[in-house]
Amino acid sequence: VQLQASGGGLVQEGGSLRLSCPASELPMENYAFAWFRQALGKEREGVSCISRRGGTTYYSDSVKGRFTVSRDNAKSTVDLQMNSLKPGDTAIYYCAVSNYGCSVTETDMKYWGKGTLVTVSS
Repeated sequence: VQLQASGGGLVQEGGSLRLSCPASELPMENYAFAWFRQALGKEREGVSCISRRGGTTYYSDSVKGRFTVSRDNAKSTVDLQMNSLKPGDTAIYYCAVSNYGCSVTETDMKYWGKGTLVTVSS
């Protein structure tokens, strides 16, 4: 399964970006998805997840109130809307497929996508 997050780029502080993770190879309704990020020199951090039908979501404290995860099973995509971006959000963002429902525990992930770089300038 090949996943490739897209939508990253350079944005000024306070700006917005929308990341997308197409997953047409998967039966979407069978899997929850998660978003992780890894900043330079730091450990990977789970920032959000969404359950199979979208009824359950999770956000880390660092992004709560600013990021919104969504999914469209018919279009086979999972998105992460990022608003009010801060320089501290600068990282490579990855989408991942969870074996165990809405989770940001790395060992729960079945598939990992290639990342997309988000850079927030001050």
